[in-house]
Amino acid sequence: MTTLTLLLAAALAVVCVVYVARPFLREPEARHDVLEEPGDLERRRLALAEERDRALAALKELEFDHRTGAVSDEDYRALVGPLRRQAAEAMRALGPRLDAAPERVSAHR
Repeated sequence: MTTLTLLLAAALAVVCVVYVARPFLREPEARHDVLEEPGDLERRRLALAEERDRALAALKELEFDHRTGAVSDEDYRALVGPLRRQAAEAMRALGPRLDAAPERVSAHR
Protein backbone atom coordinates (compact mmCIF):
# COMPACT_ATOMS: atom_id res chain seq x y z
CA MET A 1 0.00 0.00 0.00
CA THR A 2 2.81 2.42 0.78
CA THR A 3 4.44 1.80 -2.62
CA LEU A 4 1.20 2.69 -4.39
CA THR A 5 0.87 5.84 -2.26
CA LEU A 6 4.43 6.88 -3.04
CA LEU A 7 3.89 6.34 -6.78
CA LEU A 8 0.68 8.37 -6.73
CA ALA A 9 2.37 11.17 -4.77
CA ALA A 10 5.32 11.20 -7.19
CA ALA A 11 2.97 11.26 -10.19
CA LEU A 12 0.97 14.10 -8.65
CA ALA A 13 4.19 16.03 -7.95
CA VAL A 14 5.34 15.60 -11.57
CA VAL A 15 1.96 16.74 -12.90
CA CYS A 16 2.04 19.81 -10.63
CA VAL A 17 5.59 20.74 -11.66
CA VAL A 18 4.76 20.39 -15.37
CA TYR A 19 1.57 22.43 -14.94
CA VAL A 20 3.37 25.24 -13.12
CA ALA A 21 6.36 25.24 -15.49
CA ARG A 22 4.25 25.13 -18.67
CA PRO A 23 4.16 28.94 -19.23
CA PHE A 24 7.95 29.10 -18.90
CA LEU A 25 8.59 26.22 -21.29
CA ARG A 26 6.65 27.47 -24.32
CA GLU A 27 7.72 30.24 -26.68
CA PRO A 28 6.15 33.63 -26.00
CA GLU A 29 3.67 34.97 -28.49
CA ALA A 30 4.93 38.00 -30.40
CA ARG A 31 2.01 40.19 -29.35
CA HIS A 32 2.78 39.55 -25.66
CA ASP A 33 6.55 39.96 -26.02
CA VAL A 34 6.64 43.74 -26.56
CA LEU A 35 7.96 46.48 -24.31
CA GLU A 36 5.90 49.62 -24.13
CA GLU A 37 7.54 52.83 -25.31
CA PRO A 38 7.84 55.43 -22.55
CA GLY A 39 5.71 58.50 -22.99
CA ASP A 40 7.01 62.06 -23.23
CA LEU A 41 6.58 62.65 -19.50
CA GLU A 42 8.46 59.46 -18.62
CA ARG A 43 11.27 60.32 -21.07
CA ARG A 44 11.59 63.79 -19.50
CA ARG A 45 11.67 62.28 -16.01
CA LEU A 46 14.38 59.80 -17.04
CA ALA A 47 16.45 62.58 -18.64
CA LEU A 48 16.20 64.66 -15.46
CA ALA A 49 17.15 61.67 -13.30
CA GLU A 50 20.19 61.02 -15.50
CA GLU A 51 21.18 64.69 -15.31
CA ARG A 52 20.85 64.61 -11.52
CA ASP A 53 22.90 61.43 -11.27
CA ARG A 54 25.66 62.84 -13.51
CA ALA A 55 25.85 66.05 -11.48
CA LEU A 56 25.97 64.18 -8.18
CA ALA A 57 28.65 61.81 -9.49
CA ALA A 58 30.69 64.78 -10.71
CA LEU A 59 30.32 66.44 -7.29
CA LYS A 60 31.48 63.28 -5.57
CA GLU A 61 34.50 62.98 -7.85
CA LEU A 62 35.33 66.68 -7.43
CA GLU A 63 35.14 66.34 -3.64
CA PHE A 64 37.43 63.30 -3.75
CA ASP A 65 39.92 65.08 -6.01
CA HIS A 66 39.88 68.13 -3.75
CA ARG A 67 40.49 66.05 -0.62
CA THR A 68 43.35 64.17 -2.23
CA GLY A 69 44.95 67.39 -3.44
CA ALA A 70 44.41 66.82 -7.16
CA VAL A 71 42.19 69.95 -7.33
CA SER A 72 43.24 73.25 -5.74
CA ASP A 73 40.97 75.23 -3.39
CA GLU A 74 40.25 77.94 -5.95
CA ASP A 75 39.48 75.42 -8.72
CA TYR A 76 37.22 73.56 -6.32
CA ARG A 77 35.32 76.75 -5.45
CA ALA A 78 34.95 77.59 -9.15
CA LEU A 79 33.63 74.15 -10.07
CA VAL A 80 31.45 73.17 -7.10
CA GLY A 81 28.84 75.96 -7.48
CA PRO A 82 27.67 75.15 -11.02
CA LEU A 83 27.57 71.43 -10.27
CA ARG A 84 25.47 71.99 -7.15
CA ARG A 85 23.11 74.26 -9.11
CA GLN A 86 22.76 71.66 -11.86
CA ALA A 87 21.97 68.90 -9.36
CA ALA A 88 19.51 71.10 -7.46
CA GLU A 89 17.68 72.17 -10.63
CA ALA A 90 17.32 68.57 -11.77
CA MET A 91 16.04 67.48 -8.34
CA ARG A 92 13.63 70.40 -8.21
CA ALA A 93 12.27 69.55 -11.66
CA LEU A 94 11.90 65.86 -10.80
CA GLY A 95 9.28 66.24 -8.13
CA PRO A 96 7.41 68.46 -5.74
CA ARG A 97 9.26 69.85 -2.79
CA LEU A 98 8.41 68.45 0.60
CA ASP A 99 7.72 71.90 2.05
CA ALA A 100 5.16 72.60 -0.71
CA ALA A 101 2.92 69.67 0.26
CA PRO A 102 1.36 71.25 3.40
CA GLU A 103 0.37 74.35 1.40
CA ARG A 104 -1.59 72.25 -1.09
CA VAL A 105 -3.32 70.34 1.68
CA SER A 106 -4.36 73.48 3.54
CA ALA A 107 -5.60 75.13 0.31
CA HIS A 108 -8.11 72.31 -0.29
CA ARG A 109 -9.68 72.55 3.17
